[in-house]
Parts: sequence; C-alpha cells; structure tokens
Amino acid sequence: MNKRLIVCIAVLLALSGCSSETEGGSVPGDSKFADELQTKLLDAKPGDVILIPEGKFSFTRGLSLSVDGVTIRGAGMDKSILSFKGQVAGAEGLLVTASDFTIENLAIEDTKGDALKITKGNNIVIRSVRTEWTGGYSTRNGAYGIYPVQTTNVLMEDNVAIGASDAGIYVGQSKNVVVRRNRAEFNVAGIEIENTIDADVYENLAANNTGGILVFNMPNLPQEGKNTRVFNNKVIKNNTENFGHKGTPVASIPAGTGISINSNDHVEIFGNEVVENNTANIIVSSLFSTNYSNDKKAPNYDPYPESIYIYGNKFSGGGGSPDGMDLKALKVSLFGINGRFPDILWDGYFNKALLVNGQLPMAMRICINNGASGIANADGPGGYKNPSTDITPHKCDLPKLPPVKLESAAR
Repeated sequence: MNKRLIVCIAVLLALSGCSSETEGGSVPGDSKFADELQTKLLDAKPGDVILIPEGKFSFTRGLSLSVDGVTIRGAGMDKSILSFKGQVAGAEGLLVTASDFTIENLAIEDTKGDALKITKGNNIVIRSVRTEWTGGYSTRNGAYGIYPVQTTNVLMEDNVAIGASDAGIYVGQSKNVVVRRNRAEFNVAGIEIENTIDADVYENLAANNTGGILVFNMPNLPQEGKNTRVFNNKVIKNNTENFGHKGTPVASIPAGTGISINSNDHVEIFGNEVVENNTANIIVSSLFSTNYSNDKKAPNYDPYPESIYIYGNKFSGGGGSPDGMDLKALKVSLFGINGRFPDILWDGYFNKALLVNGQLPMAMRICINNGASGIANADGPGGYKNPSTDITPHKCDLPKLPPVKLESAAR
C-alpha cells in the first residue's frame, strides 16, 4: 500500500467520525436558525410558505405567528424537529393567533408548556405534526400537544401526540372540526373534544393513554358543545396511570377509560374497535361525577349527558380492573371479584325535570344498539346504593347525525 493511499484512507476515516449534528442531535448553528425562524414568523406576509429543513433545531424561547394565510412546512415529522428541551421563556413551543393557517410535516418536542397552540383562527389545517415529550410520560410535561381553541373549520389529520400531561390532541370551544387518522399515546387524554360544536373524530388510534377519546362539556365556558361523531377508531388498552396535575379536570379521569362522554349532548359512537380498557370501554357521565362539580357554571349550563347513541362497535375485554376504590367496590358488588363491568358504564345522573310519566323522552336517552353489549347504571344520584344492569330503557335508536362538511377535509 503506497503512502498516498494510506493518507487518503486516514482522511476518509477522520471525516467519517465527524457528524452533521452536535450533542443531542442539534444541527450546528441552530441558535442562528432559531433567530432566523422567529424573524420569518414576525415578518411573514399572507401567502408565505416558511420551510423547515431537515434537521433537529434547538430553541430556548417560544415561537409565535400572528399573520393570516401562512403555511409552515417541514420535511417530515421525523426529519424536521423543533426541540424545546432547553426552553426558558414562553408558555408554548409555537403560538399561532391567525386564520388560514397550515402547519405540516414537522415535530415539536419537549416544550415547557403546550407544544402547538392555535387560538381564535378560522380555516386551520394541522397535518403530519408530531408533538412529543421524549423523556416519557410525566406530570412535568407540558399540558397539551396539539391545541386549537376558539377556532372554526379545523382539520387535524395524520398527527402523532405523545406524553402530554393533559391532552395529546385537543380541540376546544370550536366549530366544524375533523380529527382523523391521528395517533395519540401515553397522554392523560389521548384525544379530547371539549365544548365544541359539530366534530367528526374517525380512523384514529388512541392507545396507552389514561383515557382514549373524550367528549366533554366544561361548566364555565361560554359555548356548550354538541353534535360529535366518534367512529371507526381503534381505542386500545388505555390503562396508563393518571399523571395529570392535581385539581385539573383530566385528573378525575379513571385510568382504563376507553371512550368517555361527560355532560355532552348529541354524541354518536359507532364502528369503533374498543379493546381492554380496564375501567370501562365506554363511560357516560355527568358533571356530578367529576372533581370540578362545584366550579362556577355558565348560565344555562346543562350538566347531563343526553341524546347519546352507541351502536355497531366491536368490544373486547375491559372492565375487569377499574381504577379507584369506589369503582372497584361497585364492580365487586355487581359482578364479583373475578367479574367485569359491561362495556358501557353510566353514572346514572339525568335531568328529572324532563321526565314524562316517569321516563326520559326517547330523544334524551342513552340509546344502545350494540349486540350483546350491556350497561351498568352506577346510581350516582342514590349514593351508588342501587346500581342496575337493566338495559331495557336504553334499547332505542336515535336519528343519526350528519357528517361534518369541511372543504379542507375533502381534498
């Protein structure tokens, strides 16, 4: 081997030992990129497309955008990564207060607070975005992964949310929403629809959360939600311990909750595969079974779940190891130590003012048409003294809700 060849090999070996990333996977000079990106966001004009190149970029401060008509586009959720592991300022990773906004093909990791928050905007598209706290699930993680609130015409598709201490994929106080083909794992709430009107939630995977898919109405907000369809989802083994902050609404979610409806009306649950959620595959409950039942309430707030239609779902396992001593005692009293709750668990609260001849009108009931699936009425109003498994009042059908019409979802 001649001397020139030896030198060439040595040079090649030295170069192969060099990396394009610094410790922690960040691209050299990424502090400069962070400054440049925030400048682009501040100087953006309607119609701008801001590209995030492939690489992992570190940020110490939150980013913000307040210009309508902007698109932020990366090279892929595992290729363009915005890391906030060293964040010292800002309540979010990215805060957007704008309309006609699209964000796609990137990841936001390890934010101090919420990862992606979008507020008071119309025509929002969130596509192929990953939000994750990479150290595993923890109360120290930020509350929300993907968090549009007070928005209209929202499409959330093909996203991934992991490790949020409140909700991984959330939409609140919004109208006309489609949430589809997302994956939510190891959050307290995997997917949460809160005080939202007209939402379709379908073809998602919610697995290994505390609660898989939640449809809630909070008492102290100006808009009450209704008209939500939850269908064709996989809701699998949502048995992770509740790691939410004490006193927050999600802290009252029992570990082992598949799909949960609380104080919401006109909810349709069909075609889902709901498997091995240890407390119950579906829970239907009122404000009175939460840890915030004494909170201030908006005028005319309705605390009862009404017009709930459950049909055509595939259930497997679940209900055999409920979370909390009260639920464990209830299960044992009804089904014995080795028994399990039926697929549907109801706290038993209803609006007595609506009774006609001692019965709720058909249109206000929890209606179940799901083969052999049963229901357990926990008798919350009676102090849980006379629980029942009588499904007769629930053998009914309700008119089906219309699909949500959203232009961005039709493309």
